[in-house]
Amino acid sequence: QVQLVESGGGLVQAGGSLRLSCAASGRTFSRYFMAWFRQAPGKEREVVAAISWSGGSTYYVDSVKGRFTISRDNAKNTMYLQMSSLKPDDTAVYYCAAKPNTYYSSSAGAYDYWGQGTQVTVSS
Repeated sequence: QVQLVESGGGLVQAGGSLRLSCAASGRTFSRYFMAWFRQAPGKEREVVAAISWSGGSTYYVDSVKGRFTISRDNAKNTMYLQMSSLKPDDTAVYYCAAKPNTYYSSSAGAYDYWGQGTQVTVSS
């Protein structure tokens, strides 16, 4: 069982930066494949970035490549999403998610554990 709590969302102007954090409970955080998803009003939840248990493999949706960086600190049971050059289209509720195996999936249905979400709003 893993419990996830996101933080770090807020209101920022276009071109600005934010860092999201996802704090996880449980002793086996390092065994979970982790991801950030986002959901804008009226749209489906989409994967933004994902990271393997070791941090050695990362995945990004094309729209955030070069602007967002996903990382994790297994000693602190925490995952991060550094977001730079933010655009109004990045406005959404951001969720962290976890699944207890090693392969990447962009499907929300593949993830077993979810945080409550944190709002990111980018003004133009």
